[in-house]
Amino acid sequence: MPVSQPVSVRNHYSVDGMHCAACVRSVEKALLSVDGVRSAKVSLATETARVETTGEIERSRLVSAVSKAGFTLGAPRADAASDDRDPVAEDLAKLAAARRRMWIAWALVAPIMLWMIPEMIFGIMWPSPLFFHIGMVALSTPAVFIAGWETIKSAVTSARNRTPNMDVLIVMGSFSALATGIIAALSTLHLAPHLLDYSGIAAMIMAFHLTGRYIETRARGRASQAIRALLTLEAKTARVVRDKTEVTIPIDELKVGDMMIVRPGEKIPTDGVVIRGETAVDESIATGESMPVTKRVGDSVIGATVNTTGLIRVRALGVGADTFLSQVIRMVEEAQTSTVPIQVFADRVTAVFVPAILGLAGLAFVAWLVFPEPLRSVIAWAGGFLPWVNPDLGSLSLALFAGIATLVIACPCALGLATPTALMVGSGVGAANGILIRRGEAIQRMKDVTTVVFDKTGTITAGRPAVVDVTASPGCDPGDVVELGAAAESGSEHPIAKAIVAYAAERGVSALPPACLHDLPGRGVVATTEHGTVVVGSAELMAEHGVGAKALAGMDRESRAGAATKVWVARDGLLVGRIAVSDPVKPQSAVAIAELRRAGFEPLMMTGDNEEIARAIGREVGIDRVIASVMPDGKAREIRTLQEAGEVVAMVGDGINDAPALTQADVGIAIGTGTDIAIESGDIVLVAGELDAVVRAVHLSRATFRKIRQNLFWAFFYNVLAIPIAMLGLLHPLIAEAAMAMSSVNVVSNSQRLRRVFHAHRS
Repeated sequence: MPVSQPVSVRNHYSVDGMHCAACVRSVEKALLSVDGVRSAKVSLATETARVETTGEIERSRLVSAVSKAGFTLGAPRADAASDDRDPVAEDLAKLAAARRRMWIAWALVAPIMLWMIPEMIFGIMWPSPLFFHIGMVALSTPAVFIAGWETIKSAVTSARNRTPNMDVLIVMGSFSALATGIIAALSTLHLAPHLLDYSGIAAMIMAFHLTGRYIETRARGRASQAIRALLTLEAKTARVVRDKTEVTIPIDELKVGDMMIVRPGEKIPTDGVVIRGETAVDESIATGESMPVTKRVGDSVIGATVNTTGLIRVRALGVGADTFLSQVIRMVEEAQTSTVPIQVFADRVTAVFVPAILGLAGLAFVAWLVFPEPLRSVIAWAGGFLPWVNPDLGSLSLALFAGIATLVIACPCALGLATPTALMVGSGVGAANGILIRRGEAIQRMKDVTTVVFDKTGTITAGRPAVVDVTASPGCDPGDVVELGAAAESGSEHPIAKAIVAYAAERGVSALPPACLHDLPGRGVVATTEHGTVVVGSAELMAEHGVGAKALAGMDRESRAGAATKVWVARDGLLVGRIAVSDPVKPQSAVAIAELRRAGFEPLMMTGDNEEIARAIGREVGIDRVIASVMPDGKAREIRTLQEAGEVVAMVGDGINDAPALTQADVGIAIGTGTDIAIESGDIVLVAGELDAVVRAVHLSRATFRKIRQNLFWAFFYNVLAIPIAMLGLLHPLIAEAAMAMSSVNVVSNSQRLRRVFHAHRS
């Protein structure tokens, strides 16, 4: 008897208290220590954890593990759309707390700075050295221990868990500086050696640190507005028909199958299908396109989109977690907690960063005590242009100066934020423009792609038959061809028949249903109509009903039908004309493929159609490389062949029949419309059905990865440059802390500029 596999459960949780990459590792380590947890991905930028467990496990076990690590785990969220938290209120509360701590620190730092000016300029410790030292310690102590209490708690917890974070460096720098004030006060009483008083700098270090935290909190709140905006899009109520009566109900009471009434200007409450009426719907929140889309009976509509013109009735097909909006939110959250390969290297660095800085700070302190003269010559040279450098200080003061500066200059925060903030902004911008990034690694892989393989049906073409040409026999009118064809085909359910009937309806040609219809699969139909016996179908069917091959050949020479399917129309044995039916190319396909070629990609089309049709479509859209007559199970094999030849392949398909090929490709791009999206098949999912969305996705991927590289470069460059300067005693601890805080802010703000880059490209 086979053993059933345990069900995998995935939940998102909010995590409070994280400040740097070391915090992320601590939370992940704590979660993975709980039995039953398969994987844990934690995002510093979004302050969330995505936890996959083997079946349901007690949340208290997760909360306890995370709490022991010094952090707070929020309630589980099966999907963000059903989350009962108020994320905006939470962001505002965090921002208010960060602002309060910052102002408490600066309220104490302001008098410290004023008091220090006479000592810095004139060497006067007013009113006396002892009172000055005691006053500095008295003002700095609450700045460090009250305003900075959260920082101290974080430092102690991370040190206890053997994963020291950025707060450890800040606390050690502040404590060291504060201790110098106590020693300086004791030295005036001849109870300790003489030492320069840095206690005022302890308060300044904490104030600058808390200022950086405040700016960072505000910037991160703005960066996460993509999901926040999506959460506010859905309608709050729905107007439905219950017991033949129109009633208004809360959105959470809506059920699958309910008939919703949507008036012009109202949001469509949930995903569904139009069952009565015609309108235009603004789908910009889903596709990024501003032009409304016409919706008729039978068309699908997306919840939270806006009905603009007509009254429609919609049958609800998806509610709660099953809606398109919920799927989008879930995908954006997963993208923001995913890992880009380039981040792996940064994570390795940050894992040893804080211990290394502690070692370097200790090394700088010892070096100044052991080799004071060679190092003093360096600051003597720098004293000519750096006003804060004083070579006349004692060796112990200079050693503390260098050690404290080294502690506070280092910034693993910037390294930890470099990738997730860019990924967060990129995925948010994409979601607002119909580009859903499911896996962060696709962004990095996209830059290496050499070949973009397109499925034909539903990707390059519309995916449904349409009439592309009508040719009449001599003496006949094209309108007669359409009318006869529609009259005969109106009783058939074949897609080609529906295309002919729809073409006639669009042109106002009315046709009565046939009195008698014989449907001949693979050949056509024979119908008895008010116009006589009408035969519509293949050349073979025409021959069976007395229409000569010579007449068909003559019409072929005059046709513009190309490789389209040819449907002949005859009445009472005489050829009336021919209707060409094809799967039409989408309007933007040729332009999009040309732009991809200009961007350096080689386009290739893969289709199950025959060579003639495939080549004709390829010529129309500008694709030279065509692989035809490929069945769905062979597409993945063709992708593998291209990869073995050294090509890096992105596959663009409808995400359903092409799922194996999308998975095999280096980057899978699933393209579809609305609720027909195959969420699980692509690395990137495009809501809009036009190929210009592929171009936008490529530019977004490249721009996002460019921001990630910029962030990592500046974070590394800043530390590589600043740490040696601090160890040499050339960097004032106050300037070091200000620079450290601004480096994190720079990473976040640089990621925010991704919005302008992408929108500039679109315009």
